[in-house]
Formats: sequence, structure tokens, C-alpha cells
Amino acid sequence: MHSRLLRHFLAVYDAGSLSAAAAAHRISQPALTKSVQTLEQEFGIKLFDRIASGVTPTRYGEVLARRVRLMDIEYRHAVAEIEAMRGGKEGQIRIGAGPVWITRYLPSIVAGYQQQRPEVRIYMESGVIDTLIPQVQRGEFDLVCASLDFPNQPDLVKEALVNIEHIVVASQNHPLAAKPDPEAKDLAGYPWIALAKDQVGTGRILSYFAAYDLQPPQIALETSSTPAMFDLLNLGNYLCHIPKSLLPHAEKFGVVPLPLKGTFWETPAGIIYRQSEHRMPALEQFIKAMRAAFEPALPV
Repeated sequence: MHSRLLRHFLAVYDAGSLSAAAAAHRISQPALTKSVQTLEQEFGIKLFDRIASGVTPTRYGEVLARRVRLMDIEYRHAVAEIEAMRGGKEGQIRIGAGPVWITRYLPSIVAGYQQQRPEVRIYMESGVIDTLIPQVQRGEFDLVCASLDFPNQPDLVKEALVNIEHIVVASQNHPLAAKPDPEAKDLAGYPWIALAKDQVGTGRILSYFAAYDLQPPQIALETSSTPAMFDLLNLGNYLCHIPKSLLPHAEKFGVVPLPLKGTFWETPAGIIYRQSEHRMPALEQFIKAMRAAFEPALPV
């Protein structure tokens, strides 16, 4: 399948109009029409439906656009990697990671890896499951470090490395901080802080209270910043849950754990990457370094 056809298809998909795509990319409208028709004939399906303002993709068109974007990203990464190798370098590894990974686990692993491979550039970006998984599927990350508490995906590999226990924390001045045995009903009366866009984590809060037949508490604040979350705990009677391994970091902000009975939430966590027979050697070596760092497993 010729790459020109796919480029023309994406141009029409992005513009939503044959004429607009032709003007934006300086391609004749008949050439775009022919490319789309050729693809439709090869697949035996319609990629676009005509509407008053131009065209709209069919469900087949949506699937093709998603996969073609991934192909385009991989092609550009291949070009960059080849150029880096020609220049005596290995390119970069792009990592998406949850807060506990960015703060607790990855710094020492990355530093140790770069002592062995100083020519490899590491890019790290923090996120939550609900944002990180689509990004690794789109090829924006080579590797994601996060909780594995999400449905299996046919195009992704999930490797468990450690079990992470979540605990409920609050300011050391919170009314519940001095209570010896706080119960779920005590927690329900206070506002909660959650990580932004973290539907899985927020869902765990709701599930915890549902297990005790309690109404869910108010999620009063959402933030993408863990330090901001800890600061906010000291500015009101808020509660939030964090991985237990983040507690030493949280305690620097005057945050303390609440002595709940039982476990608030425990989940396997590890690395997620796309199924592929040809991963770049630098990434393979980094994955091995990740595995080695958790043998024996780091404390939760």
C-alpha cells in the first residue's frame, strides 16, 4: 500500500473536507479523491460519508486513521533513530509514568542505566492510567510504568514488577489524625483530593465506600501535581490516597497516614509496552534494567 495514499487519506480526515485538504496541502482535489477511492477499493469499505460541510469518517475510517498515525509516528521515530545511530548515538527512550514511579522508583533506575548508556537520552512524563495507556498505544511513549489495574489490551504487554499498597493520608492537624481507629464512616464526612483524570484511582475511592454501604464522599479537588496535593492537605480537612511507598516523600509536607483497619487498595504495578518483534536495543536493555531493579521486589 503506497504511503502517498495514506498521507492523502489523513489530510482529508484531518481537514474534514476534500477541498480544504487540497488547499492546505497544495494537492489537487481530484488527486485526493482518487487516493481515497483507491483505498476504499483495496479495503472494500467506505472510509468517509459525505455531509453538508464536507466529509466525516466512517467507523472504518476512524480505525484506519488511528493505525496510520501510529505508523507515521513509528516511521518518524525510525528516521530519528537511524540518524542518531549514524551520528554514533542511540536516540532516546520515552517513558510515561505514574507519580510513585517518577518520584520513588525511576530516578535510581534511570541514573544507573545512563551510567552504562550515557548516549541514550531519557524523556519522562508523569500521568495516570487513563492518560498513559492511550498514549503508549498511539506510540507517544515507548514504555509506561504504572498500575496494571486496567483491562488487558491485545496490542500491549503488561509485566508485573511490584505490588503497590495505597493508604489514606491527611494533614497531621486533621481531626482524624489523632483518632486511633478511624472507620470508613469517619472518612466519608470529609472532602477528598484526587489526581486529575485518574478515573481508576477515583473509582477505588468510590468502591471503598460502596463496600461499607456508604454514600461516596465529595471529590472536592483534582490536581495533576503530587506536591500540590500534599500542600492542599495542609490547607483544609482534605483526605487523599497515595501509594504507601510515597509516604516518606509525603511526610516532608507534614502529611501522615490514617491507621485504617485492613487495606484501602492494593494492586500489581509494573511496565507496559507495545507488542513488537523489533524493539530498539536501548529499550530492550532498559526493560531488563527495570526487571533487575525489582529482583528482589522493592518495598511497596
